[in-house]
Amino acid sequence: MQIYLPTSKATERLGHVLGTLAKSGDVFCFTGDLGAGKTLMSRGIAAGLGADAAVVNSPTFTIMNMYQGRTLEIRHFDLYRLNRPEELEDIGFEEYCGGDGVTLIEWAELFPEQLPEEYLQITLLHEGEGRRVIFEPHGSRYEEIVKGVECCADFSH
Repeated sequence: MQIYLPTSKATERLGHVLGTLAKSGDVFCFTGDLGAGKTLMSRGIAAGLGADAAVVNSPTFTIMNMYQGRTLEIRHFDLYRLNRPEELEDIGFEEYCGGDGVTLIEWAELFPEQLPEEYLQITLLHEGEGRRVIFEPHGSRYEEIVKGVECCADFSH
């Protein structure tokens, strides 16, 4: 499924919808262009889970940030600055990814072999003044989420 999002507000709104659909153990993997809205989408997901969106920022230098939602912990990874799979071990990636809570992974395409078997890949690409979002569900749980997004809302503004 693909959605065109004309504004940053629409991107954050789509993230919010994803957050309301998320359950413990879910993993959302973001790929795509630099500056296309991966962190903005993560902020929306965190808000949809009840976290304070104002504290959600890119963990580019810290590699992982944690936020508390209404009932779930949110682990937000940015793998951009990592060079080797061994670095994922150093930060405890496997322990956090897909466990209790919700996992958000920016630049997931850098370490595809280390991703869990099931996850939702969300690719964000610059297109005109906005961005195109492409969903690739890996597993039936993520097919459900994509169906929920399709039924949910109009993101045209």
